[in-house]
Amino acid sequence: MTEAEARAARSAATLAVIRRMEAALAAGSNDMATHFHEDFRWRGNFGCGVKEGLAAFRRNWQLPLRAAFTDRRYLTEHMFADGAWAAAFGAIEATHSGPFMGIAPTGRRVRIPYMDIWRVEDGRIRDNPVFVDFAAVLHQLGRDVFAGEGWEAFDRGTRIPPAPATEEP
Repeated sequence: MTEAEARAARSAATLAVIRRMEAALAAGSNDMATHFHEDFRWRGNFGCGVKEGLAAFRRNWQLPLRAAFTDRRYLTEHMFADGAWAAAFGAIEATHSGPFMGIAPTGRRVRIPYMDIWRVEDGRIRDNPVFVDFAAVLHQLGRDVFAGEGWEAFDRGTRIPPAPATEEP
């Protein structure tokens, strides 16, 4: 087997691990040890936190997410792998059914955008840097964390973007 063929095989095996894990999450499985390494680390962006180990991931991420958002649909837009690493982006569509960031349940359907990166070791996920767009979710629930100062105002033309004094637009 050539080096390129070995890398392609490793990439395919990595994707298979991730797809099994995503299917289990979508099915509401509680058996995450099948998919996650005993030394698993989940590294979220600000507002999501860092979870050291599977127990912390379940207690401080998976279960609170399930409590806050029910009737979840996982919509992965694209997934790819390179050797032991895989990445995906997409969204979870769900109903806001429990407390979330201090907001009481609204019953609204929301879209939770995410980007996940995983490193697979010994057939299970060992490392998981992730970005979950909680600012977008909060906006859908009526809370603008940017207080009207988000740069979307530049895109709409309702605010003029600043530029360094030494550069032309």
